[in-house]
Amino acid sequence: MKIANLLPLAFAAAACSTAHPTRPTTAPGVTTRSAPPANARETQFVDSLLSVMTLEEKIGQLTMSPAEGLQTGPQRPAGSTAQVRAGLVGSIIGVWGADRTHALQKLVVEESPHRIPLLFSLDVLHGYRTVFPVPLAEAASFDPSLAQSDARIAAIEATANGIVWTFAPMVDIARDPRWGRIVEGAGEEPYLGSVMAAARVRGFQGTRLDDPASMLATAKHYAGYGASEGGRDYATAELSERTFWSTYLPPFRAAISAGVGSIMPAFSAVNGSPPHASAWMLRDVLRNRLGFGGLVVSDWTAVMELVKHGVAATSGEAGQLAMRAGVDVDMSDGVYADSLPARARTNQQLRSDIDESARRVLRAKWELGLFSDPYHGASEEKAARVTRSSANIEAARTAARESIVLLKNDRATLPLSRDIKSLAVIGALAADAKSAMGSWTIVGQANEAVSVLDGLRHVNPAMRIRYAAGASPEGADTTGIPEAEALARDADAIVLVLGEDADRTGEAESRAFLELPLGQLQLAQRVSRAARGKPVVVVLMNGRPLAIPWIADSMPAIVESWYLGSEHGNAVADVLFGAYSPSGKLPVTFPRATGQVPLYLAHTNSGRPPNPSDKYTTGYNDLSSTQLFPFGFGLSYSAFRYGDVRLSRDNIRAGDSLGVIVTVSNVGARDADEVVQLYLRDDVASVARPLKQLVRFRRVHIRAGASETVTFSLGAEDLSFYDLQMRRVVEPGGFTLFAGTSSVDTKEAHFVVAGDTLVLEPATPRMQ
Repeated sequence: MKIANLLPLAFAAAACSTAHPTRPTTAPGVTTRSAPPANARETQFVDSLLSVMTLEEKIGQLTMSPAEGLQTGPQRPAGSTAQVRAGLVGSIIGVWGADRTHALQKLVVEESPHRIPLLFSLDVLHGYRTVFPVPLAEAASFDPSLAQSDARIAAIEATANGIVWTFAPMVDIARDPRWGRIVEGAGEEPYLGSVMAAARVRGFQGTRLDDPASMLATAKHYAGYGASEGGRDYATAELSERTFWSTYLPPFRAAISAGVGSIMPAFSAVNGSPPHASAWMLRDVLRNRLGFGGLVVSDWTAVMELVKHGVAATSGEAGQLAMRAGVDVDMSDGVYADSLPARARTNQQLRSDIDESARRVLRAKWELGLFSDPYHGASEEKAARVTRSSANIEAARTAARESIVLLKNDRATLPLSRDIKSLAVIGALAADAKSAMGSWTIVGQANEAVSVLDGLRHVNPAMRIRYAAGASPEGADTTGIPEAEALARDADAIVLVLGEDADRTGEAESRAFLELPLGQLQLAQRVSRAARGKPVVVVLMNGRPLAIPWIADSMPAIVESWYLGSEHGNAVADVLFGAYSPSGKLPVTFPRATGQVPLYLAHTNSGRPPNPSDKYTTGYNDLSSTQLFPFGFGLSYSAFRYGDVRLSRDNIRAGDSLGVIVTVSNVGARDADEVVQLYLRDDVASVARPLKQLVRFRRVHIRAGASETVTFSLGAEDLSFYDLQMRRVVEPGGFTLFAGTSSVDTKEAHFVVAGDTLVLEPATPRMQ
């Protein structure tokens, strides 16, 4: 049977298609039920199609072919049409633009045996052509509605240009900033990571996947990738089961609860088992425990890499192992297409696994509405209308401003006066529009991004702005420092841009040292001396926490700008000259030195906690054990005063909810946003618990002189943990809540949970 005979059924059923057929019915962190079955018409359509497909055609649906020029495996590139025409490719990565995707899709739906549409995929991580702040920066906004809006705009632009599947959001928790991919996630805290993961999934996928402006999202990299040893990308991770479930799994739970359509396993091995080969991780946990019913897509060449991991002897064994584990789609290396047909002919279980995965691919295409509209609404006219629209650019500027964190502002150095007659802008990164966009900006154009230098030039045409590179962001070249010193001596104020260029962050960009390169540090020291007391503002551009103790001690003002995307320079100018009061908070801890990492908020206590006056306590003999800047820290141009933390009750039972009320007053002279943060400690438990962990936050706008009462509600899920039997429980006992403007500037309240232990989940499937 040809798909043409099934299309009337597809059109008739389009209105009945469910947007998220695999959405769990319970909240993140609570046991999810198995994914509900597809609706009857969808099931009939998919089953009818599978019944007439050959084994090779089914495996073709599991094959993702790269665009020409990206090819790495035995498959022919997508630019070669033979396989596409033969129906032996189910999805393509790296082809975008409505004209290019239309040409390939037209070939499939008009000439391939069953007319099954292709999925066009791309890494749309933080914007398509309009580039938003990198995810780590976006997390600093502590604004999930912003993250959802940014992802929605990215989806609107990408789908208009033919893309229906993105490999985002990355939801890995990262507590070692040496790891380059920390820039792609939401930082170190599971709760913040979970909230941002769910928001971005909702943004990409909208309310219905068959909406032409919606695209399939991918939560990655499942799971524990951010725990790679030594911060080295692709390295193994050694995790306790408790850490795996309580720290690294929650953002994936949240993404699944938000209806995410696909999951990507991690490159790295976890406790010796690569996730691409782990039936425990992909079937026992992901599908059976978490109730995920969508697609599992491999990472780039990750199936073939099972040979290098040492768990398969040949690529054929690797393909069979990955299929048996539960990897539905093989990205780029062609292992499935090359090796599975021969093996499946003599292996009934393998044929059954292939059918199961092919069914999930076809269901995803149904949910996206591709059998009704193979082009998913993409057109060159639509792309021209929505891509980099004025509204999108304004949204990028808003997102960029919210993501900036003010780390220091001694003597009210900031905001600078717009009436300054001369401004020295120093540092190579100041003129680097490419770095302003950050890593993983495949379609974004550097010539459309605003550098710091260009943004400052827009502030006041009468202001004399002079620029010197000074020193390279990498290396020890100091030949440009004398020019920078001369500019600093002559200017009324200095903006010094330091950090790392975007090419030094992201995948395969791990660093052994978080300190500034020698050239940049010398530049900062000599410019500081040349300034002779004039205002000096350090603007950091970076995709990870940096160890900058001299800068923190010696410079009067420090602004963390990360990589803010298309509107980076305009947003920085808005903050430096007071058009916007900075409101971002750090989603990661900044260490004093690389040797302190991993250093993060939610650590457990030692039997000998740090005590500088007692040698025999945990710490270092050559450095303070405290952080340079704590999680949740960020200053404002206004000032906020917190009232006492009030509780609805001071004694509850394990299944009860608890109301938490805190009043925040803006006692400064200007309207501003504040991020109200709530932390929790389980004072005594059967397992050592974190000294503090983030459980709620809310971003509020408070007018000068006004107050805002913020109310939070906590439930059993927030108080729970994995006990000695690896059950998720709430134990009776005392708890402490901390509310404040950062993780270290808080007010406390105490309550007691009475009664018996409440078991929320049975013991987890034991790690294999």
